[in-house]
Amino acid sequence: MEPQHIAVLLTCHNRKAKTLGCLTSLYAAELPVGYDMEVYLVDDGCTDGTADAVSAQFPSVKIITGSGQLYWAGGMRLAWKTAMKVKNYDAYLLINDDVILNAGFLQHLTHTDKFSMDNYGMKGIYTGATKEKNSEKMTYGGTIIKSNHFILKTEFLKPSDSPQVCDLTNANILWVSKEVLGKIGMFDPRFTHGIADYDYSLRARKMKIPVLQAPHICGVCDDDHGHNWKPREVSLKERIAYLKSPTGLAYQEYLYYIRKHFPLYLPYSFTLLWLKVLFPSLWKKYKIDK
Repeated sequence: MEPQHIAVLLTCHNRKAKTLGCLTSLYAAELPVGYDMEVYLVDDGCTDGTADAVSAQFPSVKIITGSGQLYWAGGMRLAWKTAMKVKNYDAYLLINDDVILNAGFLQHLTHTDKFSMDNYGMKGIYTGATKEKNSEKMTYGGTIIKSNHFILKTEFLKPSDSPQVCDLTNANILWVSKEVLGKIGMFDPRFTHGIADYDYSLRARKMKIPVLQAPHICGVCDDDHGHNWKPREVSLKERIAYLKSPTGLAYQEYLYYIRKHFPLYLPYSFTLLWLKVLFPSLWKKYKIDK
């Protein structure tokens, strides 16, 4: 087999310790025979010395300076574009900088790549499952859609010993084969921060591209999202700002996503978003989307 070249893509903003921890686990992981990797990190306006610390500890990392306003999806697109200009990589491995990777995570992903070729005759995109640091609770990875009619219901996939088909992928750990990139490109530029990874996997599914969760747990990553709504003690003005914020409910982007993939769910989704904003006490009591 010819050498397989992997571009590892990350973006960061002012969490130096987590970024260094992630990179430490990445370089400590077992690199499968026949593979090599190059790491691209977008420093999006860090003021905590992240870039200098990374350069000192990991001089081979290619650091790209962002505008400070890229957010997550924008930073990942910049890393992706930069890597594509350097080399025609065989795969692009997207990693959140707050993930601590398990030593065998690359083995799980390359096993999934072979599984995809053996079972579907093509390569695809593969997500790696993560769990909480102090428990076995799964935090990110693959999700299956249970209903996509009036009410959208999803369910996390529990990692198993074999790759599993999924509908939605988190990009905390996400392998994208170059063949996929050639068919559907990078993340949709309409997404500023989140949602881009879910949209990407659904685009792949629509084109009959394999979307799989790799076997076993691939890393540790605590869920830091918290509540996706603000309590009534917060002013209405602030709640509306959170509704529209890219790091909040991303109102316009979320409705674009729903309209694009689940149009029948649009009225329900619109109603839920405004219920969270206008009636947070009611939302807290009934958690309508849970």
